[in-house]
Amino acid sequence: MNKDQNKPSAAARIERDTMGELAVPVEAYYGVQTARAIENFPISPLRMPRSVIRAMGMIKRAAATVNHSLGLLDQKSTEAIKQAATEVVEGKLDAEFPVDIFQTGSGTSTNMNTNEVISNRATELIGGARGSKLVHPNDHVNLGQSSNDVIPTAIHIAASETMQQQLLPALTRLQKALTRKAKEFDAIVKIGRTHLQDATPVRLGQEFGGYARQIELGIERVQRAQDALSEVALGGTAVGTGLNCHPRFSRNVMAIISKETGCVFKEAKNHFEAQSAQDALVEASGAVRTVAVSLMKIANDIRWLGSGPRCGLGEINLPETQPGSSIMPGKVNPVIAESVTMVCAQVIGNDVTVTVGGQAANFELIVMMPVMAYNLLQSVELLTAAANNFAAKCIAGITANEERCKSLIEQSLAMCTALAPVIGYEAAAKLAKDAYQSGKTVRQVAKEQKVLPDKKLAELLDPWRMTESGGPVGSAGG
Repeated sequence: MNKDQNKPSAAARIERDTMGELAVPVEAYYGVQTARAIENFPISPLRMPRSVIRAMGMIKRAAATVNHSLGLLDQKSTEAIKQAATEVVEGKLDAEFPVDIFQTGSGTSTNMNTNEVISNRATELIGGARGSKLVHPNDHVNLGQSSNDVIPTAIHIAASETMQQQLLPALTRLQKALTRKAKEFDAIVKIGRTHLQDATPVRLGQEFGGYARQIELGIERVQRAQDALSEVALGGTAVGTGLNCHPRFSRNVMAIISKETGCVFKEAKNHFEAQSAQDALVEASGAVRTVAVSLMKIANDIRWLGSGPRCGLGEINLPETQPGSSIMPGKVNPVIAESVTMVCAQVIGNDVTVTVGGQAANFELIVMMPVMAYNLLQSVELLTAAANNFAAKCIAGITANEERCKSLIEQSLAMCTALAPVIGYEAAAKLAKDAYQSGKTVRQVAKEQKVLPDKKLAELLDPWRMTESGGPVGSAGG
């Protein structure tokens, strides 16, 4: 390296850390360690999610408040740190966080980036020059903390708060939209399908009720994930022992943040577990992945049920949102459902990354925290947007093709299942085979063969009756 390379220029200042001197852009609030990270990790355009930066600001602000209350930080520095940290929380300093996601596995670069930005802004607020460290990034902003407990804590806060404020409301909106359709379609009987083959009748409302319940259970899974995220590492410092940290620090900081976010956070029961592993993040990602699997099933069912309009199943009509083909005039595709399936595929892939990250835990530290954070939070944000869009632009506008539902039921060979408890399985199977070979319906062949009196036949072959429990007991298909 040229010995003049780190000399100050008109647009740079020189800062020093334990490794020596380095030029930093003169207008930057970040400092020398952030500048080193920018040089060391020119990997991707991916940056730490805004929700994590917000959480970092919240931690530093609450830490200053608590450290002052414990007699560890003077009033002047405390107020300056709190104001600077508030600007971080509010997003006013987002441009000052340029460090790549693919950085040190503990997230130390992001922690020091935060410390430096708050340090320099706080220093400026009390009349000092950027880089002069009147408010020190380590001694003041990072007091009682380590990257190894701050970063996992920030990720837990970001994930739980984003789930609470974004994902859960979106899933609730979707669940309500599906429930409304379940009620609207309850009187419409249609053919059921297993193995993609005709099965006994169901009501369209029952199908949609099943979808609504899937999302309801997904909501419960996300809420359980929030409970897992509620234990945080803050207070363990470097390896979980709590070295250089006041024993009341974590408890008091998390009380402030719990109040600010409306989510419950508490100091980990065991700091060695909280810092040497991130099973809670893996669990949370698994819950989010399960929601994606549910949405994938629902979106694909909606695509199939609306296929056609004349040569597919065509049991429901999907809202027309845009032309579907550049070559086939008049074609309209299920594009909203398709976008949902792509989101689900991305979320399922993200979960693999989080899972692999969870395995990267050696002794007292897990070393894939930034990429775990990025993937989990991207999954939460994508599912939020997809669920909202699915509810508003697809589910809300679905209508039923009642005539199509009726005609397909009558054509189905599975209607013979209702006769099996009365005439026996083998006789019912022969009836279905005869109907298939003749091209007639089960009802027509049963009447021709006089297998039962017409009144009894009409009773057993009533599609509505088949959608409810009760009636003759016997083999019900498989």
